[in-house]
Amino acid sequence: MLETKFKVLFLLAVLAFAALPIMGIIRGTTLTPFEDSPRDSSDVPPLVPVDPAQGTRDEPVQEELVSIPVGAFIRGTSHGGFDERPQRTLLLDAFAIDRYEVTNFQYQQFVDATGHRKSGPPSRYVKNMSRMRSLNQPVVYVSWEDAEAYCQWKGRRLPTEAQWEKAMRGTDGRLWPWGDVEQPNGANWARVQDGHDVTATVGAVLTDKSPYGVMDGAGNVMEWVADWYAESYFTEASEQNPQGPDFGTYRVLRGGGYATTGADIRITSRSKMVPDFRDETIGFRCAVSGAQ
Repeated sequence: MLETKFKVLFLLAVLAFAALPIMGIIRGTTLTPFEDSPRDSSDVPPLVPVDPAQGTRDEPVQEELVSIPVGAFIRGTSHGGFDERPQRTLLLDAFAIDRYEVTNFQYQQFVDATGHRKSGPPSRYVKNMSRMRSLNQPVVYVSWEDAEAYCQWKGRRLPTEAQWEKAMRGTDGRLWPWGDVEQPNGANWARVQDGHDVTATVGAVLTDKSPYGVMDGAGNVMEWVADWYAESYFTEASEQNPQGPDFGTYRVLRGGGYATTGADIRITSRSKMVPDFRDETIGFRCAVSGAQ
């Protein structure tokens, strides 16, 4: 009898503990004394001039397209993860890409013109947004669909993964925009105290500049690109103008962000996420085919 009662009590205890995460989802996250009450996207603070403490302008940064000439470049590396291999030489047609990540100011123009939804987080993830709403900080909390819609509105598109890597890496196979020697403070990462607790104004970290002059490829925010993700795609890809897999579950993210830590942050590193995901570490830039 005692053994039966013990088994019943034990089963009830297991069920109670198993139910805790579900109850947490139903009730929502409990805030600590250091967090503000949750708000939804409609409560995201309005755009404000750039914080003078960041040493930046209070006028919108000028949009620029950087021309990337036709030619070969080295894609991938033999020293990284499985999905960064093999290192191969690919040939790309000429294209142009935004020098800077799309900013809050630029994205708000798109929202005002089209009625598209604002950039903004789900209600309980708004903690840092008040520090990320400067005109010239990169827009964040945009999904892949949001990013693609913006680029189409501009008469452009998201860059392919191969185009993004060439624009940030150049043609010589370097592992970082500045060269082959790692610099812990070379980009806006979370690896050192660089004065940027969140995103920096686009182009503020001068060392994070590619051989073509494209800014913030290594840090600031991770960036959506056009391709579906496949772990083995580098092995299967065409050697000329690869477009990515025909379908998939995840879209590719390239580059690091202000919250990136660790040593595995080469410009060749690849990330992936479902297309409708939005986060304060993810932004984008646009590209267009042909020489400009």
